[in-house]
Amino acid sequence: MRRQDREVTDPEEIDRIIDACTCCRLGFNDGGEVYIVPLNFGYERREGTRRFYFHGAREGRKIRLIGTGCTAGFELDTGCTVREAPAACGYTAAFQSVVGTGRVTLLDGDAERIHALRRIMLHYTGRQDWPFTEAMLRAVAVFRLEVTALSCKVHA
Repeated sequence: MRRQDREVTDPEEIDRIIDACTCCRLGFNDGGEVYIVPLNFGYERREGTRRFYFHGAREGRKIRLIGTGCTAGFELDTGCTVREAPAACGYTAAFQSVVGTGRVTLLDGDAERIHALRRIMLHYTGRQDWPFTEAMLRAVAVFRLEVTALSCKVHA
């Protein structure tokens, strides 16, 4: 990171910033083309490992790429505001962002899929006691990104 004065390394602060975000963008390499998709997400940090959970259609470009056992990039941001200045070069932006890479895998077992869907619901509703029927589980693909590298930056 070029601006180390803006780097955040405290795990609890990184978690707080992730919790404040509403969208996680996943970026894939698709045969030399970049494919980026914005997604709703769930998140947890267990035993030092960060995991993001997602759901979506059971077929399509994203699922095809995940099926290759790929590494994906991800980005989240929040608190983005423009700060005005008298001169054009004085303008700047305030933000909090998290960027990284990880391995993406489709989840197969019902227990894993329910856990992931509950983490997603917890992120947006504050509750994780949601029931999921077998029909609901079969209607969506559920996948996990296990973080292998992450950096967090704040410009206040």
